[in-house]
Amino acid sequence: MKNNEFNDQVQLQSRLERIGHKIIILSGKGGVGKSTISVNLAVSLMLEGKRVGLLDVDIHGPSIPTMLGLEKEILRADEDGLFPIELGDLKVMSIGFLLKNQDEAVIWRGPMKMGAIKQFLQDVAWGDLDYLIIDSPPGTGDEPLSVCQLIGGLDGAVVVTTPQKVAAVNVRKSVNFCRQLKVPVIGIVENMSGFACPKCGQVTPILREGGGRRIAADMKTPFLGAIPIDPEIALSGDEGRPFIHHYAASPTAGIMREIIKPILALDRTGHPRPNGKTTSPTEEKK
Repeated sequence: MKNNEFNDQVQLQSRLERIGHKIIILSGKGGVGKSTISVNLAVSLMLEGKRVGLLDVDIHGPSIPTMLGLEKEILRADEDGLFPIELGDLKVMSIGFLLKNQDEAVIWRGPMKMGAIKQFLQDVAWGDLDYLIIDSPPGTGDEPLSVCQLIGGLDGAVVVTTPQKVAAVNVRKSVNFCRQLKVPVIGIVENMSGFACPKCGQVTPILREGGGRRIAADMKTPFLGAIPIDPEIALSGDEGRPFIHHYAASPTAGIMREIIKPILALDRTGHPRPNGKTTSPTEEKK
């Protein structure tokens, strides 16, 4: 058993060493649009010329395949590993690709979820990546904890909230979760920050304003930006088309591009980056 655990750890580290930066996207509460942020941040980085992986560790409610129009994709595998689904220079992995149908419920306890996340990191042929964006379910439970423990060296976390108090107070829990696990907090994103009129562009506050900004100031954490409710974001998610790509000229897309600047800056901090071109699982072992 100890020998198997050692071999697993070696394989896990060999995969992770080829990934320059690992970023987890957290939210203290459900329904704040965390997966939408994850998808658009990952695609934004790809559009900046980066090699990006997007890992969906929301075991019970995987939405990344739907938001990228990949529901019908089937994973390929050989004796050396699983191949992530590729969308341009973006590589995507989700338990949604392993379900027989999209209505299937995943009824797992903690150890099984940790095992699946370990497989996503250890057995998936990510190849050389500049960034791995990890979309976790809300809260501070099994999935984000498993990611932090397995990777052991996350570059940082982006915490997503909505403006109203009932959501923003949970940001404190997510920030404290990161601090206890020694994961740097890159910053807080306030999603659904007002309604952007599709006709005139004026932003009207519907929910309480500024909750994310106030919590960021209280917690001495960077505030990355406020994204308004934009009807095109919801439409893009339903149609499986990344908003940041298909509505690149919109003001909201401009806000998203500003949000990734601290993440792009990680490539200038002296952290190691993988070298070489993306390879197949077989090539990885050569």
